[in-house]
Amino acid sequence: MRLNSFLILKKCRKNSKRLCRGIGSGLGKTGGRGHKGQNSRSGGGVSNRFEGGQMSYYKRLPKFGFVSKKSLFTTEIRLSDLENVKSNVIDIYVLKKFNIINRNVKFVKLILSGKISRSIVVKGFRISHGARIAITRIGGSII
Repeated sequence: MRLNSFLILKKCRKNSKRLCRGIGSGLGKTGGRGHKGQNSRSGGGVSNRFEGGQMSYYKRLPKFGFVSKKSLFTTEIRLSDLENVKSNVIDIYVLKKFNIINRNVKFVKLILSGKISRSIVVKGFRISHGARIAITRIGGSII
């Protein structure tokens, strides 16, 4: 017995409509599209957002919000991420070298998350207040 021999499958499968195949098919000549008009043509019809010529709903609503392009080039790093960096002086170029940030990143902010066990010198990017205290408490400095 094979899958194609089941009677159930033969009953369930409905034949597709064969449009424009003569009078006897019931869908000959115009193929179920009626006579003339926009919807009878190929590619005819209007888009879903078209509302008959009145002002569209999405145009009537107030616009709000803003997405800064600067966010594409900005990232945050954790204090614990700096544990893997072998250099004592840490800047954006060192972070790119050790694959902590992407090469497209231009702006970095260091936040307090996790711990660091050695003193480091951080320069060239923004630092949160908590991370600033944690670095200076260990004996590191910020330039």
